Amino acid sequence: MPSPKQDEDFPWWLVAAVGLAGLFFYRIYVDDIYMQVFRTLGKGVGITIFVTLIGFTSACVIGLALATATLSRFKILRQCARFYIEIIRGIPIIVLLLYVAFVFAPALVAGWNWLSDLVGLDPIRTRDFSLLWRAVLALTIGYSAFIAEVFRAGLQAVDEGQIEAAKALGLNGWQRFRLIVWPQAFRMILPPLGNDFVAMVKDSSLVSVLGVADITQLGKVTAAGNFRYFETYNVVAFVYLLMTVTLSLGLRRLERHLRQKGAEDA
Repeated sequence: MPSPKQDEDFPWWLVAAVGLAGLFFYRIYVDDIYMQVFRTLGKGVGITIFVTLIGFTSACVIGLALATATLSRFKILRQCARFYIEIIRGIPIIVLLLYVAFVFAPALVAGWNWLSDLVGLDPIRTRDFSLLWRAVLALTIGYSAFIAEVFRAGLQAVDEGQIEAAKALGLNGWQRFRLIVWPQAFRMILPPLGNDFVAMVKDSSLVSVLGVADITQLGKVTAAGNFRYFETYNVVAFVYLLMTVTLSLGLRRLERHLRQKGAEDA
């Protein structure tokens, strides 16, 4: 007989969510309007996944570099990284999207054309820099500042004594990071990093303001064409929920696995 604590831990919310999802899938199957909307939005799922994966991967690379810079022994690196993090974190994502799309991207193109004149390369036009890649760049810049703080907190949480012991064993800086610091830091940063990943899936909907054909943009176009706002935005919300809840469950399972592995290693 399960204990009261085990009974409380049973994911009844998940049972209810799966039941509601089953009912909604049935409604999509039997209702022509829902089915039409669902097929239309399905074309935008690939764009949403692409924007999220590329943006999040790039943000993690930049965020890790920023985190290590904030912990550098060189003051100029620490100050430059802190300047970037604090400024970018203070700008709303949607404002950053618009700024990158219509200010920063044209400036990059102008800079490239100036450089191309010097070295004899072909110039490019602003419209050659697609709105999709402008959106990816904006999300990368925006999330890299938040992810940098996640990495910094995880790296600083590693016991300094273990690092000193690794130095005493003759490990160089890269070996200490790869064998001692990173494995422990990763287990600590995984939950907040997973939260940022799920948040980026949702924030990727903001790229619709640039006309990128993601789930939200296709939902807006569909609703404007058929005037069935209730059905259309029900499906939009359902698709995002399906993606985010599935990701959250997968990340939670990974966290549990790493926690058990850490306990066994200890």
